Amino acid sequence: MFERIDYIVKQIDGDYAYLERLEKPEGQEDELKCVARALLPPEIMEGSHLAYEMLQYTII
Repeated sequence: MFERIDYIVKQIDGDYAYLERLEKPEGQEDELKCVARALLPPEIMEGSHLAYEMLQYTII
């Protein structure tokens, strides 16, 4: 239920960041996830690797 999901920051656009899932489930399209930067660590930049676990994003 609260499994870890790894992302890479593909684009930062103002108050939002667009994340790409590193391991996509079978049949899932290449779709970017739009996340408010307020929910992400403040030191992120494009290319940062993030882990989403227990409703929290952390840099890995």
